[in-house]
Amino acid sequence: MESRSRLSIICSHLLPQSPSPTSRFSSSLTSSASINDAAGDTRNHQLDCVFCRIVRGESPAFKLYEDETCLCILDTSPVSPGHSLIIPKSHFSCLEATPPSVVAAMCSKVPSIGNAIMKANGSDSFNLLVNNGAAAGQVIFHVSNSKVVSMEK
Repeated sequence: MESRSRLSIICSHLLPQSPSPTSRFSSSLTSSASINDAAGDTRNHQLDCVFCRIVRGESPAFKLYEDETCLCILDTSPVSPGHSLIIPKSHFSCLEATPPSVVAAMCSKVPSIGNAIMKANGSDSFNLLVNNGAAAGQVIFHVSNSKVVSMEK
């Protein structure tokens, strides 16, 4: 299936009245970004964080979902079609520093986003991963969860 078709299907399931998938690619500034110093990170760390730059609209990303707390984007180096990341709009370097309400908001999006991605890819399963800390494979120190779609039925 062509990737633009997959994206159209995913977007139609997540936001039934949303614009076409190509218009969801954003590099414009968003007013909903917030930077949170509660995690003990320096402001420079947050300014350099690729996910913070995406939230602020300073770096491009293909957005699948967005609300006041979190953002779901397609991974730029996917391990499978539909590989996506849910990130909080506030900067938290690790899961331990993330307030339970933010973790809950991120996790509450998993069923609808996961189902849309599976439907778009003709799959019946996906993995939900959190790489928390360098030893666990975290390379961007802004908490996220990742959905990796299995292509087997």
